[in-house]
Amino acid sequence: AAEAATARGEPGRYALTLSLPTAQPVLSSLENRDLRERVYRASRGRGHRGGEYDNTGILTEIARLRAERAALLGYPHHAAYAVEEQTAGTVEAALGMLHRLVPAAVANAREEAADLAGEIAASGADHDLEPWDWAFYAERVRRRRYDLDDAELRPYFELERVLHDGVFFAAHRLYGLTFTERPDLPTYHPDVRTFEVFDADGSALGLFLADHFARPSKRGGAWMNTYRDQSRLLGRAPVVVNNLNLARPPEGGPVLLSFDEVETAFHEFGHALHGLLSDVRYPTLSGTHVPRDFVEFPSQVNEMWVLHPEVLGNYARHHRTGEPLPEHTVRRLVESRAYGQGFATTEYLAAALLDLAWHTLDGDTRVDDVAGFEAHALEKAGVALDAVPPRYGSTYFAHIFSNGYAAGYYSYIWSEVLDADSVEFFRGNGGLTRENGEHYRRRLLARGGSTDPMAAFRDFRGRDPEIGPLLQRRGLTGA
Repeated sequence: AAEAATARGEPGRYALTLSLPTAQPVLSSLENRDLRERVYRASRGRGHRGGEYDNTGILTEIARLRAERAALLGYPHHAAYAVEEQTAGTVEAALGMLHRLVPAAVANAREEAADLAGEIAASGADHDLEPWDWAFYAERVRRRRYDLDDAELRPYFELERVLHDGVFFAAHRLYGLTFTERPDLPTYHPDVRTFEVFDADGSALGLFLADHFARPSKRGGAWMNTYRDQSRLLGRAPVVVNNLNLARPPEGGPVLLSFDEVETAFHEFGHALHGLLSDVRYPTLSGTHVPRDFVEFPSQVNEMWVLHPEVLGNYARHHRTGEPLPEHTVRRLVESRAYGQGFATTEYLAAALLDLAWHTLDGDTRVDDVAGFEAHALEKAGVALDAVPPRYGSTYFAHIFSNGYAAGYYSYIWSEVLDADSVEFFRGNGGLTRENGEHYRRRLLARGGSTDPMAAFRDFRGRDPEIGPLLQRRGLTGA
């Protein structure tokens, strides 16, 4: 916070910067309730306070124009136009999957809310559970129930170890890849690092760029981009980048990650692998050029290695002593992953259903009250919980209004169905092995968009995906 203030010309003060989602990571640790409320309201109020940065007019115009285009092309609404060429095929299929998950997710969120209300009372406070309280008291319950504290975990997740001994290590064990840093190659910013990637036979495979730190000119969130697509036709090797928004430490200090940031690093590298391991003829079918509701699948699969014993034991070491993360802490970390799934699933479903509400409007419907439209859509979908706002509000929902996910935000959980089922494949066949990696690489990752994605999945898995593993992972087996 001090570094962020200094970078903004306010030395000696502290700046709490906002990340993209509604829920801000800092809310879990701010003890001052008034300050938590200020941060939350600043986050939730982005884009609809009037003035130069009010997005309400432009987002309603975008939604109207998309509906008009869909009508000109013979579709009832933009969602029908957008989903037709995705793996879901129809809006009804996407909505059916989301609605199947809603009842159990909301029930789980209500149970969690009751636990947090009890925690508030036990702490001696006298107030209701509000959105700005959730993360703070959830962290207290998590610490008490699992004896875990994010601040105590961070010393074991130092960036260089996470990158080299975690992310790169798993890729080496699965696919035989090796990474050599190339500081001699020019980059677009001094923060960016370049690694040359070599295949198991020693041949050059492509370049991987790592842009880890937040800066004023950089948008929030985490993402992967391809700067050059792999193509056998043009003889091109891929160039891909992973972007994170890590807080820069004080000069000379270690870069220590939260567990969520570790998961994000593995997630985004899953996208990078999709680009790096592509082996197709045409650049337009390379790597991540696949349907939107399939593109998150490989990235989510790569998250499974975060807590894999062999991988975790290699990178999760104290940045000063080199001691491994204690076994009892690992055990509690694994157990704690199921905690909070009610909130996490409900906030996600609310955003996915809000996306489809905007994009199932017909061209004749004009929305003048964005907040009212949003409230009605959430109520109609059964996900209107006061203490659990959607992951993104309409006015800062960049995924759907500027980043290509219009009528496609459902794709994260659609892809997670495939991901959870694929994790079962790895677990049932020996886990982190070259044989498994090559099977997954050749039958799925390498194909990019050159074949039907679901045909590639069936070739990899030997059957159609099943939803059971996802329901179990998220504690939704009662859905």
